[in-house]
Amino acid sequence: MMLSIAQNLDEQDILAPLREQFYIPANTIYLDGNSLGPLPVAAKERAIDVVNQQWGDDLITSWNKHAWIDLPRQCGELIAPVIGAAPGQVICCDSISVNLFKVLSGALRMQAGRNKVLTTADNFPTDIYVIEGLKQQLGEANCELVLCEESDIEAQLDESIAILLLTQVNFRSGRLLDMQRITELAHARGILVVWDLAHSAGALPVKLDDCKVDFAVGCTYKYLNGGPGAPAFIYVAERHQSAFQQPLSGWMGHATPFSFDSAYTPVAGVKQNLSGTPAVIAMSVLEAALKLWSNVDMLQVRQKSMAMGEFFLECLKACGLDEDFTCVSPDAATERGSQLAFQHEHAYAICQAWIDAGVIADFRAPDLLRIGFTPLYISFEELWLAAEKLQKIVSEQTYLAPKYQQKLAVT
Repeated sequence: MMLSIAQNLDEQDILAPLREQFYIPANTIYLDGNSLGPLPVAAKERAIDVVNQQWGDDLITSWNKHAWIDLPRQCGELIAPVIGAAPGQVICCDSISVNLFKVLSGALRMQAGRNKVLTTADNFPTDIYVIEGLKQQLGEANCELVLCEESDIEAQLDESIAILLLTQVNFRSGRLLDMQRITELAHARGILVVWDLAHSAGALPVKLDDCKVDFAVGCTYKYLNGGPGAPAFIYVAERHQSAFQQPLSGWMGHATPFSFDSAYTPVAGVKQNLSGTPAVIAMSVLEAALKLWSNVDMLQVRQKSMAMGEFFLECLKACGLDEDFTCVSPDAATERGSQLAFQHEHAYAICQAWIDAGVIADFRAPDLLRIGFTPLYISFEELWLAAEKLQKIVSEQTYLAPKYQQKLAVT
């Protein structure tokens, strides 16, 4: 019954042909694209070309010949439509952590008389760590961290808050925050808003410009399939670009970097967020991966990801697993991102046993089995097969084997 339903859904799936553009290992069901996207065919081909031809044969001439120097801007422009940004507001560089340091530092300088940075206690830890680092550097008089629960965000917004930093989709539960409403409420109190798009860019329609967001950061190695450690991105709304100044004033952010002037003059626009030399191999591979999105409708992606989440919940019920696993994600598909999280005391061991059975998902401390739904390359039939494998693991308790009890360095 469930298999035939899955096959029928796959026959109607207009995104199904995109799977051919990815390398998916044989006998593998990949449900961890919300941590690391798989390898696009175009990215592999670009990696070979950039190493063998561009670096190997053309050497340093490739900065001009193959436009290496323009990769941060070009990647930013390819990301922009995926996150609802007009041209000239997104640049690709560094990591989320580094970019968040830049954004928070510059935004605090724009908020004279205010020093509080509000974020959620369950935000991704690196976001909180960056605020703590800024507090240590600037002193609490200039940077004060304020933590609240997701349910209490709106109540905490007052004129003492300088910056509101939120992740649009909670990395554990998958809860989706209302970007438009929260941004409007913050702006009404003079608060600048920074959104972390790590779990939403490439997973659902993001509308930074329409929501009048001030700043955003995000990574490209999850739903955007840029590869492990792929460069991140920064969004700076055009209206802020003349006043915003980030602190890592490196030569690539200079107005004329190849004049080698000893005095720093920042380039106008979002490009001033560049600091050091870009990671050419990684960014070139990312550019190839991003071109996949030029013909992808984000509304179709969102519709399929919500359908997959609902279908997987039905699969668990059909397998009699709905009482074994406690879903901690919101009940409504519209209120969560492209993932589900389930609580189980043996979540880590079950995840490892599932991987051995050919289904790759992931674990998040302390006890969550997290499943990502990535519409470009996952089929509904795979979701049913994954549920069947999970049922076998749980019913036979294979996860209790000693080899699944030892936690690896990366969980």
